[in-house]
Amino acid sequence: MTKPRLGVVLFQLGGPDSPAAVEPFLYNLFCDPDIIDFPGAWLARRPLAWWIAHRRAAIVGEHYEAIGGHSPIRRLTELQARRLEQALAPDFDARCFLAMRYWHPLTLEAVEAVRSAHRDAPLDMLVLLPLYPQYSFATTRSSLKEWRRVSAQSRVPSPSPREIVIEEFHLHPQYIGALVRNIETALARFADRSKVHLVFSAHGLPLSLIARGDPYQRQVQETVAAVMARGSGKTRNISTGGIYFTTERRLTVDEVVDFSLTFAGLVEGADILVRGRARVLRLAPRPEAISERLLVAATIEIFHILRA
Repeated sequence: MTKPRLGVVLFQLGGPDSPAAVEPFLYNLFCDPDIIDFPGAWLARRPLAWWIAHRRAAIVGEHYEAIGGHSPIRRLTELQARRLEQALAPDFDARCFLAMRYWHPLTLEAVEAVRSAHRDAPLDMLVLLPLYPQYSFATTRSSLKEWRRVSAQSRVPSPSPREIVIEEFHLHPQYIGALVRNIETALARFADRSKVHLVFSAHGLPLSLIARGDPYQRQVQETVAAVMARGSGKTRNISTGGIYFTTERRLTVDEVVDFSLTFAGLVEGADILVRGRARVLRLAPRPEAISERLLVAATIEIFHILRA
């Protein structure tokens, strides 16, 4: 019996594959309208992207130099693709394709690879799988929008394969289970789990996107809560670190506190530190909001939420 032919497109942000690729990678990133969007952005976006990329290339390049001079994301995603093909092999004649948003292999390259594969032997199904567990306008939506835009210009030969889109999997039992297993493996190295501090880290997001309904913040919180519910419960020191949010205006102290406390709900009695690049303002905690000490640093541009 002939197996169904299945194509799977794995979407990722991508990363520079050499020191020379750092600046053009950053330029592509900041040219994305889902990253930089404001009234008149269509006119200013490209020169602004060039200016930001040019200014940040040196310091970003230093970070990549510390890990070998390039991003490992392509190699790791290719390994995922091969393992996925192996896992699907009993039931499908499967082939995976990589579509990186900001560096090679770019979305256009993936569209052309899918078109070539479909022309050689028609695909029965095509799965679009962004590898971002939590949905965000800046990641999942951006990648899928770029796929639609490029696909419209490079049509797959008719008849087109049936398309399945997976937009998020932040609460999928197998994803949560994988996180729990990795955490348990790490915790097994410690004699007393109660003294271990567990940190959950997530990428940043403009607050303006959250205000427009981006579910990323909520889904990150839901993932953390699901992991802790599935865990052994023997680790009490939980942190949410490395979560960056940007805002286009100065936040009031009440706004900063209210926003910060959304993360406190995950762990009762957790301290919160909101650290920014502007002046620091210390204030007394709100007894009705949280019982422990609260330290808040108000900021003009960027603040960083940590649990200390």
